[in-house]
Amino acid sequence: MNPGQKMLESAQALIKKTAQSLNLNNEKIKRLIEPEMIYEFSFTVPMDDGTKKIFKGWRIQHNSALGPYKGGIRFHPETSREEVQALATLMTIKCAVAGLPYGGGKGGVAVDPKNLSKSELEKLSRSFTMKIARFIGENIDIPAPDVNTNPQIMAWMLDQYQKIKGVKSPSTFTGKPIEIGGSLGRTEATGRGGLFVLEFLIEKLKFKREDLSIAVQGFGNVGYYFAKLAYEAGFRIVALSDSKGGIYKKEGLNPEKAMEYKKKNKSLSGFDGKNITNDELLELDIDVLVPSALENVINEKNASNIKAKIILELANGPTTEEAYEYLKDKTVIVPDVLANSGGVTVSYLEWVQGKQGYWWSEDEVNKKLKEMMRRAFEAIWQKSKEKNISLKQSAFETAIERITKAMI
Repeated sequence: MNPGQKMLESAQALIKKTAQSLNLNNEKIKRLIEPEMIYEFSFTVPMDDGTKKIFKGWRIQHNSALGPYKGGIRFHPETSREEVQALATLMTIKCAVAGLPYGGGKGGVAVDPKNLSKSELEKLSRSFTMKIARFIGENIDIPAPDVNTNPQIMAWMLDQYQKIKGVKSPSTFTGKPIEIGGSLGRTEATGRGGLFVLEFLIEKLKFKREDLSIAVQGFGNVGYYFAKLAYEAGFRIVALSDSKGGIYKKEGLNPEKAMEYKKKNKSLSGFDGKNITNDELLELDIDVLVPSALENVINEKNASNIKAKIILELANGPTTEEAYEYLKDKTVIVPDVLANSGGVTVSYLEWVQGKQGYWWSEDEVNKKLKEMMRRAFEAIWQKSKEKNISLKQSAFETAIERITKAMI
């Protein structure tokens, strides 16, 4: 079974189980599980050497009960239809958890962008946009960056979309550069939102930040900004890792200096502390584990070795269903649909700014983000305490109640 299929089955099983506990009928459950539209296509991109290469792409629109579809586009060699469908499904839940007027969508291309030149990457981005332009738009489906995509790629995609449509439409894509309608604070938003959620949680649990040790697996945009902001807020970051491996130092690490070292040396290896593997990082004896890379990293093989008191899921689907069942009574798991919803929340704020043609300061954006994240967290926390259920179960129940109330 490919990882995407496993992720899809886990998401669908949890939705079905939650919906049944809420006494929803089979037709409503089907509407919660089945995507409304699946677009699957191949497209050709001219390479720098004169050859033409075929790539496979997807855009899946899962549910629009609460509003237009919203979700990122990822470029990854292992991207599959099942993975994109799973992520679109989770976006529906995430937008509902965050209290946003959006449904869930997701896009992807099976490609390793590291093997493309800049001009090839631009051509691939524009070709993909040509395939999806007919069924996206600021009131229909609003893409954003995801794994291996960034503001520059969104700029190419928006430019191509506007050429096809013949109109300016800055709110059709979010996560754009500031110069063409992006929002201040968007780059750090997922990591910052995760930090807000951790702060709200330890406030409830009466933990002191200076007593907590944190390990961050994944040192891309999300993991880096979470670690940097957490360090600045007084937390102790004891371990960091990227795809090549990681470092551990009990006394604490400076994430900003670690990133400077990584950029210079192309790796964290040899920075400050002991070199460790990604697997070793997950199993460290620490207080807070923050998986911020890809899905399924906490699974049935390593679940029994996880020692963290809190797992803050900043990646999408980092914990398999089997691992979740094993760990849910042993540790506090903050589910991805809540923990990493800061990105889509500021995407929403970017969308609003673009539609009204008025942009806020970074401080205003961050204040709005904190207020919206607190509102989302409090609703999930309250339900979890009232019903004596996990935060994940509470999040899914809250989301499904909101979605089904909007279904006509």
